[in-house]
Amino acid sequence: MSDLPRKAVTRTAKLAALPLGFAGRATWGLGKRIVGESAEIVGRELQQRTAEQMFKVLGELKGGAMKFGQALSVFESALPEEIAGPYRAALTKLQEAAPPMPTRTVHTVLAERLGEDWQELFLEFEDKPAAAASIGQVHRAVWHDGREVAVKVQYPGAGEALLSDLNQLSRFARLLGPLIPGMDIKPLIAELKDRVSEELDYGLEAQAQQVHAEEFADDPDVMVPAVVHHCDQVLITEWIDGVPLSEVISDGTEEQRDRAGQLLARFLFSGPARTGLLHADPHPGNFRLLPGDPDSGDDWRLGVLDFGTVDRLPGGLPTPIGDSLRLTLDGEADTVYELLCAEGFVKESIELEPDAVLDYLLPIIEPAQVDEFTFTRGWMRSQAARVADPRSPAYQLGKQLNLPPAYLLIHRVTLSTIGVLCQLGATVRLREELEEWLPGFAGQEPTDEEGSAAQA
Repeated sequence: MSDLPRKAVTRTAKLAALPLGFAGRATWGLGKRIVGESAEIVGRELQQRTAEQMFKVLGELKGGAMKFGQALSVFESALPEEIAGPYRAALTKLQEAAPPMPTRTVHTVLAERLGEDWQELFLEFEDKPAAAASIGQVHRAVWHDGREVAVKVQYPGAGEALLSDLNQLSRFARLLGPLIPGMDIKPLIAELKDRVSEELDYGLEAQAQQVHAEEFADDPDVMVPAVVHHCDQVLITEWIDGVPLSEVISDGTEEQRDRAGQLLARFLFSGPARTGLLHADPHPGNFRLLPGDPDSGDDWRLGVLDFGTVDRLPGGLPTPIGDSLRLTLDGEADTVYELLCAEGFVKESIELEPDAVLDYLLPIIEPAQVDEFTFTRGWMRSQAARVADPRSPAYQLGKQLNLPPAYLLIHRVTLSTIGVLCQLGATVRLREELEEWLPGFAGQEPTDEEGSAAQA
């Protein structure tokens, strides 16, 4: 494919073929088992074929299909190791590249949005895209003032394709569920649909990115490229080089993995506190590991891209998150339960046992219980298995909990970031980041009276 397929019938046919393909392969697998082949071998082949077809289609279609694939990609850590390999290979390709749109289409969009003399704005412009994403592709260029820039051009018809894809995907969300254990696919698709208008608005994206760029301008750990120019369908930002996080995941050293993981956790929790915005698209394609300043001895820095999806949190992350985490770690079952009820995590019509809720939460927040935690695929799989097994108490309790709309995106971003940390296999001082950046986690500072009483 060389262009974004724009006819709804074409896209619908491709997506509709996915569940048919799943069913066909299941029948093929049953036949293989009947003739005596090992269930384990058949299962592995089945998963491999499913992964290859699914992500080939999602990558070709770009739009909502690719956006959905990217959202799924961070959860491959939850898959059993023997079937994660094919997913990992397909997902890495999806995170970093997709078929480009024709050069003539790119030039047409630039002429319409920047003017017929658009080429005079650049000293150099590379027609071959440097990267492709769900609704646009990026070209490397040199701005007229000599700065190296990234020029993001939105695919014509991207909005229509985005909604069409997500509507189609939602129709067979139930069939996609088993691909990622413990992942509820339908709310994920609904939340992606809710964000479509923001994702398409490069003005909003430019604003969010510039706020981050200014806040992190002199930061030794995080680098956000500044916005150079923006208009409908075109966003131009400063260019940054670096090692894509997908390469750190596949080939990085232990030092790079740990550093990337630490900075990813730091950015997740410090971003809302410092900017009032939560970067809400944490898949590996949106991050780079940049060498620090050798003169000052600085370590690797984290480069952050793509601010098309953000959650606006003027007061930072909600304090009840920090409060409930701290109280859970302290074993305050009744107080945690009351807080969850007050915030709408437990509906009024349901009554749960506070100690059971505490038992459900403690394994999930294990990384915050210790000074340093190594995130692994094995740990992620154990968590997914615990909440996805219908025979387990965690599954039964989890079905009764509710996720309030205000927490939906925060929950997905946190889970996605943990998924990336597990892909990295990073050892991270998570508790340190929570104490510094998460409101409520460190508890209240004692008043003068309380301090005096404690000293007495």
